[in-house]
Amino acid sequence: MGAESITLGCRLNFAESEAMRSLAGDDAIIVNSCAVTNEAVRQTRQAIRRAHREAPDKRIIVTGCAAQLDPESFAAMPEVAKVIGNADKYRAAAFVDKSRVVVGDVMAAPVPPVAAGFLARVRSFVAAQTGCDHRCTFCSIWQARGPSRSLPYEAVRDAVARELDAGAKEIVLTGVDITSYDTGLGRLCQRLLTDLPALGRLRLSSLDSIEIDGELMELVAREPRLLPHFHLSLQAGDDLILKRMKRRHSRTQAVAIVERLKAARADVTIGADLIAGFPTETEEAALNSLRLLDDCDIVAAHIFPFSPRPNTPAARMPQLERELIKARAARLRHEAEERRMAWLNSHIGTRQRVLIENGEKGHSDGFAPVRIAGSKRGDLGAALIIGRDDDHLIGIFE
Repeated sequence: MGAESITLGCRLNFAESEAMRSLAGDDAIIVNSCAVTNEAVRQTRQAIRRAHREAPDKRIIVTGCAAQLDPESFAAMPEVAKVIGNADKYRAAAFVDKSRVVVGDVMAAPVPPVAAGFLARVRSFVAAQTGCDHRCTFCSIWQARGPSRSLPYEAVRDAVARELDAGAKEIVLTGVDITSYDTGLGRLCQRLLTDLPALGRLRLSSLDSIEIDGELMELVAREPRLLPHFHLSLQAGDDLILKRMKRRHSRTQAVAIVERLKAARADVTIGADLIAGFPTETEEAALNSLRLLDDCDIVAAHIFPFSPRPNTPAARMPQLERELIKARAARLRHEAEERRMAWLNSHIGTRQRVLIENGEKGHSDGFAPVRIAGSKRGDLGAALIIGRDDDHLIGIFE
């Protein structure tokens, strides 16, 4: 059986939680933490306290990015039995070590084993890479995960094959910066799709738009098994703010990559991460990010109000007032939601291929959420979209 797990943050965390469960005993709960924002750290602490209230007889083991960056503060929580950093979380010995805190040097950590399997194997997440070599000024994740390391192709292929054999109908390749995969993300996808004919649905997690390579763009154009929703790490729509973030793309380049994706395949849909209220952001800069929603046709926006992370350059820049940051984030969210509802409404009367993941709910190829009454987990087929209920489309299998 293994430990229970509570996972916060990115898809990579969800994949890694599954891989760690067998390392701790049945008497443990693993809390896999997130440190991408101050709010994520707060939610991690909240999850720890809740887990202890609900299962006071279980040992709580905290790992993940927040644990790596600030292990002592988690060790000081009375609910926590042990803290294990990212460099040690795949070592069985770390889970039985008598030390309360086991946190090694993540910068020297080896390539981790493949982490795979989540959501009852209907959609499985397979990690191909971890760590990051870039130094965006707002981000502390590179400190928590270390340099970019790619898993060998054979290890990724075998992990995908195991998930397919276990019944997975969709594979999501994930990592901290998967576009930095050693041999190129496009080449990795090409090899997987060639070597594994049973891989009928391949989806990609968040991408750095500037690193999308020619081989991946070629796949977008010709390979229907590569699903057409691409979530881009854009962060802002203003060139000066992008420069102060130390992003490696300009606004023009972001718009151009979306145009190329949509030219390659007509049904491509775009998601994006955007930060509101970055230090020194003027009203015009904020409006440039707002306009990016239209310019990049973003239908799935993740909006983050800026929060200064410790030991990052952005934390030392002139900060905006919290109320202004919240207001700009709210405005961005409102406009993003308006666009998303219009996009969902545009599906009504169309036919979409839908995979049901849980509780009569699933997603279309373009990652529109769909509810189909009477469906069961694992159902896959063409559905007629007959309406919308809040943020879900309503469909019927034909």
